[in-house]
Amino acid sequence: MTGQRHDIDVLIAGAGPTGSTLAADLLRRGLRVRLVDKAPHAFTGSRAKGLQPRTQEVLEDLGVLHEAHAEGGPYPLAGLHLGPLTAPWRMQRRNRRTPDVPYPDILLLPQHRTDAILHRLLVRLGLRVEFGTALESFEQDADGVTSTLASGEKIRSAYLVGADGGASTVRTRAGLRFAGETDDSDRTLLVDGTVDHLSRDRWHIWPRTHGTSVGACPLPRSDQFQIMIKLGPDETPDLDHDALAARFRALTGLRLRDITWTSVFRPNVRLVERYRTGRVLLAGDAAHVHTPAGAQGLNTGVQDAYNLGWKLGQVIAGAPDALLDTYEAERRPIAARVLGRSSELYRDLHRHRLAGLRRGDEERQLSLSYRGGPLAPAGAPATRTLAAGDRAPDAPCAGPGAERRLFDLYQGPHFTLLAFGADAATALPYLAWPTGGAALHRHHVRDHDGPGDAVIDTTGKMTDLYGTTDGLILIRPDGYIADIITVDRIAAFATTARALAPA
Repeated sequence: MTGQRHDIDVLIAGAGPTGSTLAADLLRRGLRVRLVDKAPHAFTGSRAKGLQPRTQEVLEDLGVLHEAHAEGGPYPLAGLHLGPLTAPWRMQRRNRRTPDVPYPDILLLPQHRTDAILHRLLVRLGLRVEFGTALESFEQDADGVTSTLASGEKIRSAYLVGADGGASTVRTRAGLRFAGETDDSDRTLLVDGTVDHLSRDRWHIWPRTHGTSVGACPLPRSDQFQIMIKLGPDETPDLDHDALAARFRALTGLRLRDITWTSVFRPNVRLVERYRTGRVLLAGDAAHVHTPAGAQGLNTGVQDAYNLGWKLGQVIAGAPDALLDTYEAERRPIAARVLGRSSELYRDLHRHRLAGLRRGDEERQLSLSYRGGPLAPAGAPATRTLAAGDRAPDAPCAGPGAERRLFDLYQGPHFTLLAFGADAATALPYLAWPTGGAALHRHHVRDHDGPGDAVIDTTGKMTDLYGTTDGLILIRPDGYIADIITVDRIAAFATTARALAPA
């Protein structure tokens, strides 16, 4: 960074889950942030309503998962209405909690509640979302970005991040191509409201009723359902609440009332050509938009923010600018794969195939890896179970002073270094780490108690899951493995440190 003065470090456009996650991560790194959104107030609908296991781990790191669990609930069985019969159908198997996966199942949580949880976190961190504040234009140079708001205010920031949705102003003004397609003939009406005399233990689906399909998903901790009605190719729906209630009764025989939100969804599958142009970056729906099948869009956006946050923090603290190039290199291929999977599920639903209702391990996003990317090159040292770029698994442990989990040690904006074995432990305090940017927390892993602040592998699960008894494992702030350092490579640790941290 040069000595150029900036009003703030990062301006974020868009206060949905992606922008709010990024703002929270940057604030806990001590950065100066503003978060603007052109909408007059926070989003009020259910829209994206599934938090995948990996996203729950992100929320735990931010300290708000307990709020999400208090306001959300498990996905119910589907109930297929076939004439007078209702057949139960499990869209996804219930997974058993294991030492490495503490949150194995998707959480049903309406998007407006996810937004509210993150916005409350931002207030606690000292930031309020600036609603009714549109970004109109920006100009960037070698030292920063000058953005102009609709009010005429100009903001000078080191970086600008567009998390402003599929119709992103930031992406449009940056001139980045958004390749893909939108099918205007394939539309679904979404409605949040109360349905009388409909059981709340099923995601109700009427696959073929009066020439269309209808769904009603119960929203947790409320009396509301998210209603889904397939529209005809040339149909213009009447969004008047009385008209919607009459239509729902005609289709299902049930009374719909107290409507709070409506929307018309069109399947939109697009991927931006680049995630970064100079000091301007894109995240979430501004970079990739998905069909709703598989609950992937919101989750992919949150994890974009989680990947980008620590990298912005490091570069602003003085790390090489090239670290920001790894954001696109790591996240864009994942978005492309996720787009393909969600589109496949949506096609099956469109064809009334039960396969489109099934959800498996791929949708949970726990197995996504950055192996082979710029920070985890192929051929790098690996353990019996893990390689650089993989998600760092959780495990039970003890110390200092209490029973805990590895995720407790990882929580926060720091790097973590685990030393397995006596030789690695001897080298642990002598390994250099820059004083700027994210700190490094060092832990010696032992199988028994002893002097110092060691982490005790009380069950042996940590050693089994990490696949080593002799070496060092460096964990990135976003919970992925940055490097695996065998004892004979300890000197090479300095190379990784220079690539990830300020000089």
